[in-house]
Amino acid sequence: MAKLIIVSNRLPVKLQEQEGRLDFKPSEGGLATGLGSIYKKKNNLWIGWPGMVVEDETQQQQVIDNLNGQNMHPVFLTEKEIKEFYEGFSNETLWPTFHYFSQYAIYEQQLWETYVEVNQKYCDELVKVAEPDDTIWVHDYQLLLLPSMLREKLPESTIGFFQHIPFPSYEVFRLLPWRKELLEGMLGSDLIGFHTYDDMRHFLSSVNRLVGHGSTHGWINTGNRSLLVDSFPMGIDYEKYEQTAASEEVMKREKMYRNNLHSKKIVLSIDRLDYSKGIPQRLQAFELFLERYPEFHEKVTLVMLVVPSRDAVEKYKELKEEVDELVGRINGKYSHMNWNPIQYFYRSYPLETLSAFYRMADVALVTPMRDGMNLVCKEYVASKLDQTGVLILSEMAGASKELSEALLINPNDINQMVETLHAALTMPEDMQKQHMQHMQESLRRYNIHHWVSMFMDRLSYVKIKQLSMATTYLDEATYQELSNSYEEASTRLFFLEYDGALVDYHNRPLMAAPDEDLLELLQVLSSNSKNRVVVISSREKDNMQRWLGHLNIDLIAEHGVWIKQRGTGWQTMTSLIDDWKSDIRLILDLYVDRTPGSFIEEKEYSLVWHYRRVETGLGELRARELVSHLNFLATNSNLQVLDGQMAVEIKAQEVSKGKATGYWLNMYPHDFVLAIGDDWGDEDIFKAMPREAYTVKIGNSHSVAKYHLDSCEETRKLLSRLVGLKQKKLPKELL
Repeated sequence: MAKLIIVSNRLPVKLQEQEGRLDFKPSEGGLATGLGSIYKKKNNLWIGWPGMVVEDETQQQQVIDNLNGQNMHPVFLTEKEIKEFYEGFSNETLWPTFHYFSQYAIYEQQLWETYVEVNQKYCDELVKVAEPDDTIWVHDYQLLLLPSMLREKLPESTIGFFQHIPFPSYEVFRLLPWRKELLEGMLGSDLIGFHTYDDMRHFLSSVNRLVGHGSTHGWINTGNRSLLVDSFPMGIDYEKYEQTAASEEVMKREKMYRNNLHSKKIVLSIDRLDYSKGIPQRLQAFELFLERYPEFHEKVTLVMLVVPSRDAVEKYKELKEEVDELVGRINGKYSHMNWNPIQYFYRSYPLETLSAFYRMADVALVTPMRDGMNLVCKEYVASKLDQTGVLILSEMAGASKELSEALLINPNDINQMVETLHAALTMPEDMQKQHMQHMQESLRRYNIHHWVSMFMDRLSYVKIKQLSMATTYLDEATYQELSNSYEEASTRLFFLEYDGALVDYHNRPLMAAPDEDLLELLQVLSSNSKNRVVVISSREKDNMQRWLGHLNIDLIAEHGVWIKQRGTGWQTMTSLIDDWKSDIRLILDLYVDRTPGSFIEEKEYSLVWHYRRVETGLGELRARELVSHLNFLATNSNLQVLDGQMAVEIKAQEVSKGKATGYWLNMYPHDFVLAIGDDWGDEDIFKAMPREAYTVKIGNSHSVAKYHLDSCEETRKLLSRLVGLKQKKLPKELL
């Protein structure tokens, strides 16, 4: 039975050893809460590190047995792996880079190698328990390589990936030495999710500029498969926080805390110790507030809870010292006998205590320098049962895209933070309730369960969409059928696209001349009297004549404008005029002027704007502009715009590869037909073929072709096997 497998760095429980006995403590994290009801169903499974180094094999087996009964499976990590994979590469390379603190990032090859090894370890554990029809949901930056590793081992599996921290802009992400490998790792997924549209946009830009894959409405076509990138803002378990805030225990704690704090107004700050949270900047803003608004002395208290995190690491140790120093200085400067402006607690607290603080806080100050989502602000809003209170929220937090009723600030602007704090503390109660009501309505609807449901529904949709778009891979069984048909036929027609099917694309079009292996293959294929070989290209006829004209084959050039049957000269398919070219040439010249590296290729009955040598990203942008421009001009004319491989071509509509190939189908008898093409311009060829023809697309993107292969090498291997020619320079698995 198909199951859902959730994979994260940590399991939703933490393994602890007490008096020689291993116990599991449940995690209170948002992910554990949101997915708790899912992984426990039926035979679903959660895979991750149990939170403790276990080296003894007997203990490991005990942990495995205990966790399997709870629908969990452990990945055991060594001390070295935790230090180099988690503390090292994940948190000292990826974390600072993704949060725009690249000055703190370290780039060490050893850390990267361990990161790869641990991702492979997770993959190996998954392969042990996963079936081909399972759905696998991978989480967060520690496992960026895992989707592609899984895709290689379990090609038919449904794989989702969700990034819980920000994804940086291309300019920041490209600082990473292993940037391309990380992107390719993520691209093994069927669906990639981010908290915000900005994160999604940054990812798509990096994929485009570093890997070379463009996107349309979030869909990325890698050549072999398509995947979707989308945004899914993560919510909280709203009912849980609402009910906790209404409990007697929480109200009792709130009363006790209020009695200990003699302030009329309470400002709450809750963060894990991290430089991305903006804690020093927040303290500096509060100090300036007290200086600027002395009337609030002895009337307002900042309750600051800082949860310990990695304080043995030098950067975090320095941050802790800075926070301690700031708190001490501000309290020393402003405190009185019965009033400390800051109540500072460096420890973690249970939910009931946090809920009491949420209830009593007049203002929540949530001002990270950069944050993926930040759930503290959502927990605060859910806990305000009387709908009073004001949320001050950094616009650098993902939650700011949803909570527009909060008072949004730039955490780098201390003056703005000071004035916003004053506005929050003096906001009328009716206005507070108005803002809070809107935010609560939104969070109640878009809760953690909605987030899970939306992601899983979208993942199912992607898989259905992929299946509807996919062609069937031309496997060994299909080859045997094709080969038998070939052997039995007395007359055969081959329609072979030159660029992309027989020869790989090149940055300079004239560098794509045929190699000796290809010439030999075409010569052997055409030497059989039963075979008629037609090579098709959008190239100029002079190039095709120079490269292939000496062979005993037929040629189609310039999308079908020119045709050449073996032993004869070139002739046009139809009478065409080219008086439109001068006007269109002016437009293409304008785009060449605006786009360094682009150039124009002029054919007899078409014009082509090439952008293979243009900076990645800029070329695609200009191409979209040009296609839109030309399509507008072609609306009432007899012209057709083709958006091809790193090129935009405009030609007369009467010309098409489909019409040209139809000429051979009508002229010559055929018991066997094989047509191979690679881009959407070749779809006309496939459409023109008879039903019994074998049609093959290079690359697994949407096509009317029946089958697909992955590369030009596979095309050559297929043809070589048909004629008994051993092809050279092929991967071992294809021989």
